[in-house]
Amino acid sequence: MNDAPHILLINPWIEDFAAYDYWAKPLGLLLLASILEAHGCRVSYLDCLDRFHPRAPRSDPYARNGRGPYLKTRIPRPKGFEDIPRFFSRYGIREEWFREDLSSVTRPDLIGLTCLMTYWYPGLQKTVDVVRDYFPDVPAALGGIYATLCHAHAKKHSGADIVVRGPGEHVILNLVSKVTGARLERTFDPEDLDSYPYPAFHLQRKINYVPLLTSKGCPFSCAYCASRFLHPTRLMRSPGSVVEEIRFWHEKYGVADFIFYDDALLMDAETHAVPLFEKIIGSGMKIRFHTPNAIHIRGISMGTARLMRQAGFETLRLGLETTWFEDRKDLDNKVNAREFKQAVGCLVRAGFEKSQVGAYLLAGLPGQSMDTLAASVQAVVASGITPVLAHYSPIPHTALWDKAVSCSRYDLASDPIFTNNTAAPCQAEPVSWETISSLKRLVAM
Repeated sequence: MNDAPHILLINPWIEDFAAYDYWAKPLGLLLLASILEAHGCRVSYLDCLDRFHPRAPRSDPYARNGRGPYLKTRIPRPKGFEDIPRFFSRYGIREEWFREDLSSVTRPDLIGLTCLMTYWYPGLQKTVDVVRDYFPDVPAALGGIYATLCHAHAKKHSGADIVVRGPGEHVILNLVSKVTGARLERTFDPEDLDSYPYPAFHLQRKINYVPLLTSKGCPFSCAYCASRFLHPTRLMRSPGSVVEEIRFWHEKYGVADFIFYDDALLMDAETHAVPLFEKIIGSGMKIRFHTPNAIHIRGISMGTARLMRQAGFETLRLGLETTWFEDRKDLDNKVNAREFKQAVGCLVRAGFEKSQVGAYLLAGLPGQSMDTLAASVQAVVASGITPVLAHYSPIPHTALWDKAVSCSRYDLASDPIFTNNTAAPCQAEPVSWETISSLKRLVAM
């Protein structure tokens, strides 16, 4: 239908000290694309992070199970980061390629953008600036994590005309109707994840891996995490619907690597994860699974460990955060020393190797000492799995936010840019190369 609303969706550039495609896709944006298509809209999609752009150097999309480096263009460090001895870059396709792509898109009725990390908004600003050269009078709408966590800042600084707070699937059809005048009657239930269409990964140039979301929300309220703020209500998909989606991507597009984006995959395991894993095993599909968002350690039993192994889990990340179990009540209530030891033992007995299992350890927390972090690293090494440092980024609307603001050498409340974890914003001084090197040596033990 030529008179159908035409929506241009854009995944913006990243501007940062470092960025890597560690199974990172704009799942929310591609879900909105599929909802729009299912309701008769024409959707165009441009990805500023596209590693497989026709003008990019050729690379194997299936190497490293789909992971790989983005192109990057060095740019000046943001003001205020003069003390960080690192180069700063714009990650993604070259600007001239993006301009060529924009020039080939017919005029849309609405432009939709997202932004994942709050401190990535400069890349979003640059994207919006370029888009304005081609469609100056088309309204641009911003949603996603930055728009929700830093709503006032996004309204003032993002460059978008409309800034949407909260899940976009609740408002996208009404927004398109308001902008275009089209009548779009919703055919799915936002509170029933089984009723959603599959995300529009077909709009990508390559489908080298597929993220999966089998649930939304998390029952924990960890002091460093905004999951409960972003998704206050926990929603679950049925195991059967998840397996059917996996089968769809595997059989139609040959996808072999699937990435769980759940915040709490193993919660209520007996009614959710266990039947899901059993159905995957029963399907006979030869596929691999990865959990970069981490799985809850308490959900790992001998039974779940064996099922994960049989189902094809290749990369496991555990949400450990610290091994100072006696004094972690201000952080979370996820795990104790006995549960961690038991979980590691189950994974090892199930056949997982050290290289497959990593435990995230938060680095750069307010008031954290190097000795405390080093002790946690050594404890994980001694357990027989791999420590994985997760550098802390202060997040608004979390319990640690006020403490982070009070101890930071930056004015965190004034600008999300200063929450960049590379800057170690809650440390009194920038992290030295000697400190980084000593930590790397410990991790490699």
